[in-house]
Amino acid sequence: MNEADDLPATLAALPREIAGIDTIEVLIIDDGSRDNTSEVARKWGVQHIVRHRRNRGLANAFQSGLDACLAAGADIIVNTDADGQYEGADIAALVQPVLRGDADIAIGDRGVGKNAHFGPFKRRLQRLGSAVVRGLSGTEITDAVSGFRAISREAAQRITITTEFSYTTDMLIQAGRKRMAIVSVPVRTHATPRPSRLFTSIPRFISQTGVTIVRAYTTYNALRVFVGTGLLLAFAGLVPILRFLWFYVNGDGGGHIQSLVIGGALLVLGALVAVMGMLADLITANRKLLEATLHKVRKLEERLAEQEATSAKVPAVDPTGKRAADVVPLPAKAKRTPTRRSR
Repeated sequence: MNEADDLPATLAALPREIAGIDTIEVLIIDDGSRDNTSEVARKWGVQHIVRHRRNRGLANAFQSGLDACLAAGADIIVNTDADGQYEGADIAALVQPVLRGDADIAIGDRGVGKNAHFGPFKRRLQRLGSAVVRGLSGTEITDAVSGFRAISREAAQRITITTEFSYTTDMLIQAGRKRMAIVSVPVRTHATPRPSRLFTSIPRFISQTGVTIVRAYTTYNALRVFVGTGLLLAFAGLVPILRFLWFYVNGDGGGHIQSLVIGGALLVLGALVAVMGMLADLITANRKLLEATLHKVRKLEERLAEQEATSAKVPAVDPTGKRAADVVPLPAKAKRTPTRRSR
């Protein structure tokens, strides 16, 4: 969004040749820019431009980019920022694990613990956030919110971003729960003079990222989250109930009815939350079926596109051996089908 000033330098830093890669094409996602970002991209020879009429946010822009890259036939998709934060030459190293078949997704590790472009507070925050995402996703990623990543075609077909804030943590939790192979690759970074356009303050970033993490984890672990919460509420309800029983046995239960009421309410609430977890688990199973169906649909679209491309190159042949262009169809006689009039 509004990257007309920084885009030329970012495009100039991208590699034009990588060993093992036949063709490199560039795609720009213009997320509702008010400047001439798309025009600058065209002047610099960008092959594909996806433009949103209004700003939809980073997550929606990333999903639009994935869909467009898949439609264009990309075998490996590399995502980078337009502000020049990442070193374009490191794309050659980033794609190697995917190119060798060792990984489905490669994440650029900025070395957040020692990065000179990050302040002390941001370093600790990035390390803490990455540790949380590692635990929830079951991966060994050291830089969870790095947007510099390479994705295989198969992995991109199985990823569907559901959050509206940032795709980074949502994508990692999805990929980890789907047992994809994810690796970290050390990359270089540059200082960005302007502030981030993704968030206005650190507290807002923490809150938005926290909501994204909780939502993504709950989506794939609904039974554990809801049943665990229900059990905690139930145990909390047992405490005032046991308190009431203690006083009741000692002949002083009349003045502690409120403990019984509170405990009973917590027990009922815990049971309801546990039942909600069972329903959410069924919805999660249905989501997996929908994702599998979407994956098959994307595969079918890919095969259909390949067939159309092949048929466009090979001229159609009539059974007599003549080309379709040389065969002149004879006019068919119109036949009238008798109809019965209704009375």
